[in-house]
Amino acid sequence: MALRLEQSERYEGDGVRDHWWSWAVWVEGPPEELDQIEYVEYTLHPTFPRPVRRIRDRAAKFRLETGGWGIFTIYAKAVRKDGTVVPLEHELTLRFPDGRFNLA
Repeated sequence: MALRLEQSERYEGDGVRDHWWSWAVWVEGPPEELDQIEYVEYTLHPTFPRPVRRIRDRAAKFRLETGGWGIFTIYAKAVRKDGTVVPLEHELTLRFPDGRFNLA
């Protein structure tokens, strides 16, 4: 089984102008593969403050928690302890409580 990004999301309601979600993304894969990762570097949409974020927490499967209102492709690279890089990407999806997808 290869490494892959997974996500969770929680609708927080209407903001001043837009809907808002709290969401997280992390790396899934065999434990022996996760153990070989030194860190994961996530690249978010350029409108985020600090769009490039490095996570080193193996115990949390390199989980990144943040929030926002729009969907986009999350790019990541898992950097192994031997220096090799595994590129990853994930299409962030955000759902309203009734199951409809946010298309923004």
